[in-house]
Amino acid sequence: MVSRRAKENANAIDRSQVFELKEAFDAIKKLRAAKFDETVECVARLGVDPKKSDQMVRGAVSLPHGLGKEVKVICFAEGNFADDAKEAGAAEVGGDELAKKIEGGWTDFDIVIAHPAMMKVVGRLGRVLGPSGKMPSPKSGTVTADIKLAVSEFMAGKVEFRVDSAGNVHVPIGKTSFASDQLTENASTFLEQIISMRPATVKGAYIRNISVSTTMGPGLKVVYSH
Repeated sequence: MVSRRAKENANAIDRSQVFELKEAFDAIKKLRAAKFDETVECVARLGVDPKKSDQMVRGAVSLPHGLGKEVKVICFAEGNFADDAKEAGAAEVGGDELAKKIEGGWTDFDIVIAHPAMMKVVGRLGRVLGPSGKMPSPKSGTVTADIKLAVSEFMAGKVEFRVDSAGNVHVPIGKTSFASDQLTENASTFLEQIISMRPATVKGAYIRNISVSTTMGPGLKVVYSH
């Protein structure tokens, strides 16, 4: 059942209108607010074929204003690298024992970072971490020897992204409590990163359409020029 607030918000906006980024966030902030600080998301639909390995768009981007929430990072590392991870603020650091904990059903974390030497341990977690998009990967910066930097960046608001089977890339870009300018800068940073990663084999339009929305709000179509 659609709530009265959701209906009011849907009726308050012309869904056929195409907004500039700043205009879209101004409109979002005028909607009737939920009882919690909603997440704001940006979605870009790409003209790629995700089934082709050379058209897989995947990576990570550091948002200038962060995400407005605490990000729980765990790390697979040993020795000095484990010390670096703990110093940077990782919630859990380990090897085999940490892997067994995850195999046992523990998933209370947002990001998994691994030192390359630990991938022999992490590799067996593919069936657990893969479906939720948490499997470490060099392309997203979550498999790296610079453990301290990676943990720090992801805790500060670096987000991973990966095109889905329909050609869409979704990322959170902040909270409704953010200023419109902050949301605009975060969204622009994400979109510039996506644009810079256009696969050479893509023909025709690369960015098909863009939309922004809140957790409980309607999606707004956006035009972006860079």
